[in-house]
Amino acid sequence: MQTYDYIVVGAGSAGAAVANRLSADPRNKVLLLEAGAASHPWSFIPVGMARLITNPAANWLYSAEPEANTDGRRIPVPRGKLLGGSSAINGMAFVRGQAQDFDTWAQMGNQGWSYEDVLPFFKRMESYAGGGDDGFRGRKGPLRVTNPAPREPIFATLIEAAAEVGIPHNPDYNGARQEGIAMSQATIAAGRRMSTARCYLDPIRNRQNLQIETGALTEALVLDGKRCTGVRYSIGGDVREAAVTREVIISAGTINSPQLLELSGIGQPERLRDLGIEVRHALPGVGENLRDHYAPRTRWLVGRKGITFNDRARGLGLVYQAMRYALFRKGFLASVGAPMRAFVRSREGLEAPDVMLGWIPMLTEPGPKGPRISRQAGFTCYAHPMRPESKGHIHIVSADPHRPPAINFNFLSSPPDAEVTVRAVRIARAIMTAPAMAPLQLTETAPGVDRTTDDEILDWVKRAAETTYHPVGTCKMGSDPMAVVDAQLRVHGVEGLRAADASIMPTLTSGNTNAPSIMIGEKAADIVLRHATARR
Repeated sequence: MQTYDYIVVGAGSAGAAVANRLSADPRNKVLLLEAGAASHPWSFIPVGMARLITNPAANWLYSAEPEANTDGRRIPVPRGKLLGGSSAINGMAFVRGQAQDFDTWAQMGNQGWSYEDVLPFFKRMESYAGGGDDGFRGRKGPLRVTNPAPREPIFATLIEAAAEVGIPHNPDYNGARQEGIAMSQATIAAGRRMSTARCYLDPIRNRQNLQIETGALTEALVLDGKRCTGVRYSIGGDVREAAVTREVIISAGTINSPQLLELSGIGQPERLRDLGIEVRHALPGVGENLRDHYAPRTRWLVGRKGITFNDRARGLGLVYQAMRYALFRKGFLASVGAPMRAFVRSREGLEAPDVMLGWIPMLTEPGPKGPRISRQAGFTCYAHPMRPESKGHIHIVSADPHRPPAINFNFLSSPPDAEVTVRAVRIARAIMTAPAMAPLQLTETAPGVDRTTDDEILDWVKRAAETTYHPVGTCKMGSDPMAVVDAQLRVHGVEGLRAADASIMPTLTSGNTNAPSIMIGEKAADIVLRHATARR
């Protein structure tokens, strides 16, 4: 049995940042465990995400349980199965969220998590050369973030169309204010994906005090009474244990962090006993408070040729794009998943945007191996509430660590979520039918011009919407009876154990969740190191 000062479970968006910062001090011996593989060749190419969304070599391929407001469908829940976690397979959009997101966390009793508190960590983690205010943006961090200009005519047209319906252009939605339409800031640089594996782990692989294990599935925490003293994990069927002298930090993500706690006997006692698991510590909030963005995708055919990626992704067009990428790292293959997005208010009287829209300049269709590029040219525009109140849960269904947990989102169970979703679809329609868009000769195919009433739109949402792959909240931070960690990210009632990933978010942030997850990893490392300094 090897002994370490710190063990980090999960090398995803947060865990890679935690391991980087903890191992920066050569006195700290750190073990980083990742259940997935070291890398995948498609991960490095931005458009490679299309090859990874249904690929079991790089994706855990979870799915949610059927429920009424998904029309009985099993919604796909892709999660990264590589170093870098979901940052290695995601759409690469970089969105911090609004100041009020984090101020709300602080107002819920989580001292140290206001926007003023977390802004230094957002700045520390990024290297952003896209202009903006130095008071809000970081320039020297490990994570390279870029802000592409709207060079494609179609993006300039969308900005003009948004202005026609009262939505302004915002050159930096991660700056002083979020509201407006803009090109998506992205974790892409020089035509390559900037995952946390690339930015946080690759530069430090030679540190003698850091051991990175891939293909290492953590099966349980080792507990001595109410103290975590290590972990049990397996590599290729070989079961091992590692001991820890200071702390274990769980960064396994919203799906797997509560799974690991429950497998270790930490959670709802009756649920654990029913599965034959010894209850080591009762903590009813484990696996609860699941939230995600439930987003319908409106679809539009484009009559004008040469506008969308569908025109460039077949035949000679694809050959040209491949050569352009190989030679210059530019073009369609170097693009972020949704190159343009808007943050808007669904009604008058709101202080801040409550809806996000994202545009993908192409259509996809079902294929035998997952989504494929359609032969028809068109646009996809997704639209959803940013701060839904519907809450679900994730719980294990077996004591077998290899068996996926059951995921229940409970989408649209909060009536305001349904109302705002319908408004979001109407906003997407307003932009896509604005006068500036007329030259593109658009035809709405989903939800379809025949669906005009709120009930008709909502019925379509239930039949067609998917998540935007932003699950959070299953190890909620707080001090209430359903909280799992406190504001220092310590698991309530268990010494030597913290959680640090999207699972600790009490509420969803306003937008994509990768950037806030990395921030959580940065802040977690700072908390742990300050605690260690105080003990020395």
